[in-house]
Amino acid sequence: MANIRSFLNNPYQENTYILFDDSKECVIIDPGMYTALEQNRVVTFIKENGLKPVMLLNTHCHVDHVLGNRFVFDQYGLKPRFHEGESEVLASVVAYAPSMGFRYDASPLPDEYLPETGTISFGNTELQLIFAPGHSPAHLCFYDKDANILVGGDVLFRNSIGRTDLPGGDYKTLVKNIEEKLFALPDDCTVYPGHGPETTIGFEKETNPYL
Repeated sequence: MANIRSFLNNPYQENTYILFDDSKECVIIDPGMYTALEQNRVVTFIKENGLKPVMLLNTHCHVDHVLGNRFVFDQYGLKPRFHEGESEVLASVVAYAPSMGFRYDASPLPDEYLPETGTISFGNTELQLIFAPGHSPAHLCFYDKDANILVGGDVLFRNSIGRTDLPGGDYKTLVKNIEEKLFALPDDCTVYPGHGPETTIGFEKETNPYL
């Protein structure tokens, strides 16, 4: 069963996640590491726990979630994997990152893209792909059924939802995907979002003012 560790990164307070299991293989999801301090925290955790990074995943490709893509590639030789529909989103980061005050080292491009549905595996862990656009055009969430955890990116937050005013965003699409796909998960499923504290599916069904 997978364990999860979160790291708070960059001025947008983005959550970077490391998933790992007894095999010692691990997956890095949404590397937002920006400063040397943030990079070192992640590298130190991996080293101290004897982990072997085998996959780099992006839920989506907004700047705060991909700032560390190049670093992870340089450090571990991993190219990112995401849905092909996020390619334009990633390509645009080079142009807009400087205007937001970011020094951005361009992310490598995937060798292979992720589909809308199906599974990906590492170690003894299987992750189900859940396609949930609305915040961005081809956003994916990653669900570990055995551990009953969802790495949800910027789709669903504790008592909030992802913003839909960025290119490729659509409010109705986002709400539909949350209600039809995420709310189909068990109520006690823990959601680890791209920003803010974790929550559960059941808690959001009951209390989220947007849904």
